[in-house]
Amino acid sequence: MPHLTIDYSAHLVGSFDPAALVEELHPLVVEESGTRGVCKTLLRPAETYVGDRPSREAAFVHVEVGLMPGRPEVLKARLAEGVLALLDKHLRVEGVPPDAVLSAEVRDLAGSYRLSPSAR
Repeated sequence: MPHLTIDYSAHLVGSFDPAALVEELHPLVVEESGTRGVCKTLLRPAETYVGDRPSREAAFVHVEVGLMPGRPEVLKARLAEGVLALLDKHLRVEGVPPDAVLSAEVRDLAGSYRLSPSAR
């Protein structure tokens, strides 16, 4: 059930292995969140990122984890820290600028969230 979105600078394509990141990310999210569901991840390379120094060369990776409501903030914060540790492991490699901005957010899915029966 957890929904993950990974937004990242398009020019990082080829500099890190998103599949390897996801392979470690899914078990982390399942274990830390206590879900019994299957993670679904969307990878979105972004052409433009505007940070403190607007540039086509600025690099970022942001992971958003959407969970069903009800988990305590301390659990969500611990999961976000775990996601950041994985990002650091996978993105602090040759080809990725050392000043790349890495971030994570763990949030509740909206009350309107529904999952099709065929996806369960």
